[in-house]
Amino acid sequence: MYLLGEQPAYADQLINRLQSIPAQLLEGLAPADSPLQLERADDLTEILPGNQLFIIENGLLHAVVDGRPLFYLQEGDLVGLRQGLDMPSCRYSSEEKLSLIPYSRSDVFKHIYASEQRQELFIQYLIGHTALLSDALVRLKQPEIRPSTGFQHFAAGEELIHQGDTADNVFIIIEGHAEAYVDGHKVGDVQKDEIFGAMAVFTRERRSATVLASEPCTVMVIPKEQFLSLMQSNPRIAHSLIESMAKRIDLLNKEVTQLRLPND
Repeated sequence: MYLLGEQPAYADQLINRLQSIPAQLLEGLAPADSPLQLERADDLTEILPGNQLFIIENGLLHAVVDGRPLFYLQEGDLVGLRQGLDMPSCRYSSEEKLSLIPYSRSDVFKHIYASEQRQELFIQYLIGHTALLSDALVRLKQPEIRPSTGFQHFAAGEELIHQGDTADNVFIIIEGHAEAYVDGHKVGDVQKDEIFGAMAVFTRERRSATVLASEPCTVMVIPKEQFLSLMQSNPRIAHSLIESMAKRIDLLNKEVTQLRLPND
């Protein structure tokens, strides 16, 4: 089994080790029939009988879980262990010629359990594949939002962020209301559930405004690296933030226009 995408060196070593195990497990056991020859297969699970296991003699199988390509199987891999089990569906497909050597499922397990050495190899095989999938999950899963400073509470009049400070975090007001000031002049409001402090994170510049709590506030602080990672993995949050920034810029433009209008 080879997982799609880049893999660390230790994963390649483990894959090579696992690739040799099925042949060792079935050594001395006669196939149940002549090899099954297929030109191509859109869904191999609909073709293979549930009472047999197969070793891939030639060809390549692509595994799709929940509509997403996850890994592929090649020569030497064992196919059919999932058959008959109540597990999330895994669709195997092939766009090339495929040759599968069939073995009786019950005979395979009797053969394995008849030898402690084969039992140990089989356990290594199962644990090895589990380790590969776990490793892939860890590398693909985006980090959770775990604010390094937790939820912070501010009394009315306290600073949430200060103009000129380094931008290390992004903030969300969970409860309360705040106001933004530039050089002592109010330039906007920060409402409940609004993300703020992100502009300086994107531009890598210092804070362009001071934000003061206009009433008691509870604020969640998100480290910038986690926030940027979350933006990449969740387009909805990115869209919401862009929309919020656009509204704020539009409001500032209107205020600037009003200031430039001649007095009546």
